[in-house]
Amino acid sequence: MRLHLPRCFCELPLVPFPPGTPPYPNRDQFIAYLDAYARAFAVEPLLGARVRAAAYDAAIGFWRVTVDLSSGEDAVTSTTEFVSRWLVVATGENAEPVWPEGVEGMDVYRGPVMHTSTYKRGDEFAGKKVLVVGCGNSGMEVSLDLCNNGAKASMVVRDKLHVLPRDILGISTFGLSVFLLKWLPIKWVDTLFLLFSRLILGDTAKYGLQRPKIGPLQLKKSTGKTPVLDIGALRKIRDGEIKEDEFFSQSDGFPMKTFPHSWRGKNGLYATGFTRRGLMGSSYDASRIAADIANQWTEALARNIVAHNDA
Repeated sequence: MRLHLPRCFCELPLVPFPPGTPPYPNRDQFIAYLDAYARAFAVEPLLGARVRAAAYDAAIGFWRVTVDLSSGEDAVTSTTEFVSRWLVVATGENAEPVWPEGVEGMDVYRGPVMHTSTYKRGDEFAGKKVLVVGCGNSGMEVSLDLCNNGAKASMVVRDKLHVLPRDILGISTFGLSVFLLKWLPIKWVDTLFLLFSRLILGDTAKYGLQRPKIGPLQLKKSTGKTPVLDIGALRKIRDGEIKEDEFFSQSDGFPMKTFPHSWRGKNGLYATGFTRRGLMGSSYDASRIAADIANQWTEALARNIVAHNDA
């Protein structure tokens, strides 16, 4: 596990990473850096605490913060109140795990279910089939780790998303965006990134990863949705090592892949007439479906003949 942003964008004030730290620090290096930072400034975090309420007391000009303390378990062991002139909220953009609701069959499923925030290592799932719901940075990197550790990973992709290379011409994509935005409008930077992504990653729509109409940086600015920085998962998807378990979109009923790749799903599933290209599009799909079925029929017949002769 490594940071997917260069260390220079993950440093805390006044203290850089130690000399010799790689551009993308691993988990242990990052934890050691945080521990050293806390020691250097005598920061003593109160772990196992949950804020119950925070309110400004105008009568005294201070904030009152009520905190439940626990010993590491869910049970609350004590409650205390802090009074301070300042209150800094620093819970981040992804403080609370989000679970999908209304997943059919979840009430009778007996296998393990976990949120990516509790995921530790892929070798625990070696040889097992694992379904990863969601295709953000966490979903992509968990799928890659599972695949690298011998698990059979499949990924459900519901929404459109931007996948960008982590580096462009040896330069961090994130760092390049910070530099370019100082000089160019955000739409121009998005255009450049999409061009480089097409050259480096190819057409992601071929693998079921549709791009939104709005550019990656504009999307992040308007909705907070972060583009995926690819560190190798896309290659696994392209090579068929990570499967994708959706063919038809739940939003409009059309195939997830766009023309001319929308005609074939998996397990003998095909679609024609969804290309929005009239009879020409339907003809295109039908020809390829017929040819694919014919090829499979021929291959199956050949295998049967060989098996009969061997017998």
